[in-house]
Amino acid sequence: MKKIIKRGRGSQSHASRQTYAAGPFFMISAAISFAVLDIFVKLISPQYNAWSIGFYRFFGGMVIILMIFGRKRNIFIGDNIPLLIIRGCTGSVAFISVIIAIRMLPVSTAVVIFYSFPAFSAIFSFLIHGERLSRLEVLCILAVMAGTAVLFDFHPGDAGNMTGQIMAVVGAVFAGLTVTLIRTLRKKNGSVIIYLYFCTIGTLVTAPMFGMHYVFPLTMVDGFMVMGIILSSLAGQLLMNQGFFYCRGWEGGVFMSGEVVFAAVAGIVFLGDPATWCFFTGGSIILVSVAVLNGLMAARQH
Repeated sequence: MKKIIKRGRGSQSHASRQTYAAGPFFMISAAISFAVLDIFVKLISPQYNAWSIGFYRFFGGMVIILMIFGRKRNIFIGDNIPLLIIRGCTGSVAFISVIIAIRMLPVSTAVVIFYSFPAFSAIFSFLIHGERLSRLEVLCILAVMAGTAVLFDFHPGDAGNMTGQIMAVVGAVFAGLTVTLIRTLRKKNGSVIIYLYFCTIGTLVTAPMFGMHYVFPLTMVDGFMVMGIILSSLAGQLLMNQGFFYCRGWEGGVFMSGEVVFAAVAGIVFLGDPATWCFFTGGSIILVSVAVLNGLMAARQH
């Protein structure tokens, strides 16, 4: 009997470790996918504006989801449809905003500003869910914000630069709200239906502007870029939504901040972004803060 109990406890401990590891795995994988998306958005031809990129991302994602999962059943049936629609709206605003920012700013700068969203997620989690954070957890979030601030580069005299920065902040605010809403939705909805509503609402939001200035991929390069945007965003979104099954909204946001480092490295290697001490210092602060937070999460499991 003692052996059985011991084995049972060991199995529970193993399952607990697997569950704990699942959150960081999904979120970091999503961060890498979104970093790839950032590069595609930056590199695609200038004739593709934010509405065109958004439309292809949303419409393409919706079609793929319906083809894979909607052949034998109506996958639009979900729990709390109004909230699914609201999440689709907030996510669409966040995505369009960050596209504008990436097109107007260096990739590293745009992504760094955007990844202030864990702070907004924490605020919305407090306002919506009444969550309380420990002092150490608050310090981790503040450290992540400090790391992004070190990476930040101001050019107040440049109107285009300022507009891009404002759009990145707008994207951060709506992304913070979005990940908080996902936490509520994931209790009774799977990753697929959450993403399907996001793509459907995004398609409806972007279609009118796309129709006024439509651009079709007529070359192999453009076709590759468009498919890259669709597939990398699909992978990133599904991984992120799945990750929120194992993380609270602000925790997932902090893990997702790894996209800052991945996108900045890609910008330096492929786009010639400057590799300054700010990048290495800020990136190190972010990674250390995420590691500490990861340890705090592990401690709560015991």
